[in-house]
Amino acid sequence: MMKTIATTLSLAVAVAMANAAQADILPAYQSGSDWFTEAQTAIADKTQLERIKAAKNVILFVGDGMGISTLTAARILEGQNNGNTGEENLLSFETFPYSALAKTYNTNQQTPDSAGTMTAMMTGVKTKAGVIGLSPEAVRAECENNPNHQLFTALEAAELVGKATGIVSTARLTHATPAATYAKSPERNWEDDSDMSEEAIAAGCTDIASQLIDFPYGDGIDVAMGGGRRHFLPNDATANSIDAVSTVEGDRTDGRNLVEEWKNAHSDGYYADVQSEFDAIPNTAKKVFALFNESHMHYEADRTNDIGGEPSLTQMTEKAINVLSNDEDGYFLMVESGRIDHGHHAGSAYNALTDAVELSNAVKKAVELTNDEETLIIVTADHSHVFTIAGYPTRGNPILGKVITNDGAGAPLSDEYLAADGMPYTTLGYNNGLGYASLSGETDADARYDTGAYPISSGTRVDLASVNTQDSGFHQEALVPLSSETHAGEDVAVHAMGPSAYLFQGVIEQNVLFQVMKTAMSIDDEI
Repeated sequence: MMKTIATTLSLAVAVAMANAAQADILPAYQSGSDWFTEAQTAIADKTQLERIKAAKNVILFVGDGMGISTLTAARILEGQNNGNTGEENLLSFETFPYSALAKTYNTNQQTPDSAGTMTAMMTGVKTKAGVIGLSPEAVRAECENNPNHQLFTALEAAELVGKATGIVSTARLTHATPAATYAKSPERNWEDDSDMSEEAIAAGCTDIASQLIDFPYGDGIDVAMGGGRRHFLPNDATANSIDAVSTVEGDRTDGRNLVEEWKNAHSDGYYADVQSEFDAIPNTAKKVFALFNESHMHYEADRTNDIGGEPSLTQMTEKAINVLSNDEDGYFLMVESGRIDHGHHAGSAYNALTDAVELSNAVKKAVELTNDEETLIIVTADHSHVFTIAGYPTRGNPILGKVITNDGAGAPLSDEYLAADGMPYTTLGYNNGLGYASLSGETDADARYDTGAYPISSGTRVDLASVNTQDSGFHQEALVPLSSETHAGEDVAVHAMGPSAYLFQGVIEQNVLFQVMKTAMSIDDEI
């Protein structure tokens, strides 16, 4: 009994000391938030505040939209691509020793968006959908009192304690997930000034792209690679990149050329917008900025169609780690596979799963390049999708194929198991979205938006008997017709290895990730 009381008192004192240590840098509404303090106490309970080996480096991998069903299907697809039945396969990070389930809801939505979920992971505070780097008291798309709601991120903390920092994404660098590592915005869609109202600008809000370039902490973000060139360039054709798709590539109306501003500020840095320039970046580089597309980068399956060429997520991850490793104090790196999410929104399991497999490749490369005694690697998702694995297909049946059952399902083995309407159906499907399309050989899932919704009437489906559902251009059927498939609200997986990885156990709130990363880097001791 005395030991329990002593432990409780010791824990309380240690938590109070930790709170005091972070009070100088974290806003009171962040460190005093119930989300923040409850997650902090949860971590303290697990460690009993014993000093553990600090992580020199932290790498956070985020598979945008990579829910449990996506992991399962991607695991099977990778295995089948390697000539096996697939079900026994494991993605690289599924072999990590520690795992947990994270609850993804936003403070105002059961089913979340990426802005609110990534803000939770990066700041330790859950917030509203559509809001980046601000507490839940902020009003979406309103600037009044905006500075009073700003939250401090793990990337900013790493910069302040002298670590190198990096952001890698196959989405636009100004998109919600990467933006939540460095930006504060009441509206996730304010990616450049042309997206903002005159009232918002006059009220003092700044666009997300300018916040990346004007990043005020430490010596600035050391590595930033992804898409989204249009948000950094002026609306002037003379500023177009060599692989511009649009007649006028840039969207900015304030006249700023943020790419040139970055180059002028970093005369010893390396800027790249095509594969050859990326390949020329030496591992000894101190600063790297790369924008490989006007908008999002290509899907992995569609990458060879880029005009100037694009590196893969694995290649960008390798380059980022090699560059950031030059800092003797270590680094913080966030790597997002952003197009898993976009493939699902377009109803393309092929594109979503292919990008998920590429994320697994990137994680494998990161493990090869780092020491698990000094690097914490976390792999998770911001949210899930309404993506299902259904029917009773026989083991080894192509995961992208039509259901072929066996006697274990209570029916004789058949070439294709038919639904009650007498037609075959696929193992993979979506609860909502645009639904069926067969765009033979198409590797860009977004082409689906140009074809319109499948005309469903009286509950009739398309007869898939003669359709190759394993084709890259096949889009699965959907139950509820919508202009785009939606996120889902179930928990997502967290896989971890390295210092502090053991803190990921059981079911946790998503904002706990920040506390683990902060604990691993011993941020409380240095700020």
